[in-house]
Amino acid sequence: MEEIKDKILEEYKKGNIVVSGFEGLQVMPIKEFIKQPTEGMLYDLNRNEVVVLTSLPDPKWVNDYAVSKVIAELKNRIKELES
Repeated sequence: MEEIKDKILEEYKKGNIVVSGFEGLQVMPIKEFIKQPTEGMLYDLNRNEVVVLTSLPDPKWVNDYAVSKVIAELKNRIKELES
């Protein structure tokens, strides 16, 4: 597990994001990742509402849900500023 942590932290230093998906860990430039629509980002991060609400017994769902709402609002704000 320490090896994976080191790899992930190293990728962030390079300006990449690492997400865990069906195919395992996926690395991509964070600047490219944030260009996708909000729903795509939340899906890739496993933080869309459907996924988060399946974690209701775990109190972590509250912050995960808040993260999804903050990301959505930030994306809306970016869109406004870019128009």
